[in-house]
Amino acid sequence: MSTEQIGMPSRRRILGGAAALGAGAVVTAGAGPALAAPRPPAPAVPGAAPQPSPAPEFGAAEVTPADARYRDLVRGMNQRWVGNPESVRVVDSTAQVLAVVQEAARAGKKLTVHSGGHCYEDFVFNASTQIVLDMSEMTSVSWDDRFKAFAVEAGATLLDVYERLYKVWGVTVPGGMCYSVGAGGHVSGGGWGMLAREHGLIVDHLYAVEVVTVDAAGTARVVVATREPGDPERDLWWAHTGGGGGNFGVITRYWFRSPNAVGTSPGQALLRPPAEVFISAISWDWAQLTEAAFTRLTRNFGAWHVANSAPGGPYGGLMSFLKLNHRSNGQIGLLTQMDATVPNAEQLLHDFVAAVTEGVEIPTGPVTTAMGEHGPMPEYYTPQRMPWLQSARYLGTTNSTLVDPSLRGDYKSAFHKRNLTDAQIATFWKHLTRTDLDNPGAMVLLSSYGGAVNAVAPGATATVHRDSVFKLLFQSYWPSAADDAVNIGWLRDAYEETYRTTGGVPVPGDTTDGCYVNYCDIDLNDPRHNRSGVPWYTLYYGANYPRLQQVKAKYDPKNRFNHGQSIRLP
Repeated sequence: MSTEQIGMPSRRRILGGAAALGAGAVVTAGAGPALAAPRPPAPAVPGAAPQPSPAPEFGAAEVTPADARYRDLVRGMNQRWVGNPESVRVVDSTAQVLAVVQEAARAGKKLTVHSGGHCYEDFVFNASTQIVLDMSEMTSVSWDDRFKAFAVEAGATLLDVYERLYKVWGVTVPGGMCYSVGAGGHVSGGGWGMLAREHGLIVDHLYAVEVVTVDAAGTARVVVATREPGDPERDLWWAHTGGGGGNFGVITRYWFRSPNAVGTSPGQALLRPPAEVFISAISWDWAQLTEAAFTRLTRNFGAWHVANSAPGGPYGGLMSFLKLNHRSNGQIGLLTQMDATVPNAEQLLHDFVAAVTEGVEIPTGPVTTAMGEHGPMPEYYTPQRMPWLQSARYLGTTNSTLVDPSLRGDYKSAFHKRNLTDAQIATFWKHLTRTDLDNPGAMVLLSSYGGAVNAVAPGATATVHRDSVFKLLFQSYWPSAADDAVNIGWLRDAYEETYRTTGGVPVPGDTTDGCYVNYCDIDLNDPRHNRSGVPWYTLYYGANYPRLQQVKAKYDPKNRFNHGQSIRLP
């Protein structure tokens, strides 16, 4: 239910044990956990079933308001959202999750789930939640020899997943850049990241998912759903390839195996990242920027992505971010990562930067200010070659923003199939130069998309946005509740005016293609801000929404797992 804790502790977890669960385990209502014989789904290897989940290292902890730990456990990254549940349950195994879910179902209590804590809205910490299920200690990353896939528990954070997979087996998954995002919500929302143009989304490599669901009678059970065509639970796997968190049950584990993987050893199961990458970071000073230069730069960035959105080709390994910061920041910037192992990689990077800066008659310089989630990086004004894992660590941890205990934020998103219009770019300029806001953390961020992401059909996974070429994130960070109104108001103004011709939101069509569910935005529900007549669920899920509703009806028929933008029952 959380969409996306810093530092997974290094630990060795023993597989198996009496508390471990397989697929199809059931809890009977009104009694303690009673485990039925597991019914395995269609396996990756004939006759195989998933390995049992890791045995717990501790019993489930119940933290109530009288406990000194409580205030730390009722909040995530965004301090706008602080909960007041009856209790927080810190769990360490699928069996413990099963017991807590059954307890909540039996008592009719509202339960939400916290993994990494990056939920952009109050879907986890809100007034109606009575029990928060804290998954942040379920962090195991291991090879499952029965599934011939890598098992990742829902509380594992992304950088720790990358570290384990790459250090031990030399492989990775193409997930997000931010180090502290939890796997639980990140994967279920689609999972876009630095390797997306070369290897697709993280869900394109999802083999199976383990979910604790509750049936119409109130009985909790563990379901393992795979992508195998003959798996009767396959629709539940499909729903977790972009259907968002908090909709169908509690995710406890994922398994990853690339769809084109051959062989049965761990080193053959997932993609191998480039051995080395280039990182480039350049800036333009706001003091020298003209509206004409700003317009040309932004238009160039979009045009390059429109022309280079097809899967494959030498630029598959390029990912870039145009950081249009508010004028009070002092700079705007261009951050780019390029696969250094492709032929002529350094020249390709140079040519990309040249294309983006063509006709921009303002000198470039080093990035000397913090921009969004990244700190200053002046040393990358000259592109630096470095090992891939080193770059993943650097880009994931370079800013202290996400560990700031006063951090407040708001976010909005858009997918684009075609370039921005000059009118839209003029709107950016207008709002980024406003003097009623003085916040270096306010920005419009344009990010690379397309490439291998667009090689997958829109209905093959629940992630429908498969023909977009770049993605926009409108965001603002600030430290004080006193500044909520001005920042939220600024963000709404900039976003709604950018898409004023389609009712204030990026309606799916020839030019735009809706919004990214992992950047959840409750304003999309509100006709004062979404005047398009196109509902929020169409913006997130497009034509895939009716199928998601059918999965919801099958696995959560009483709508026990719900939040402000959860899948509605049909």
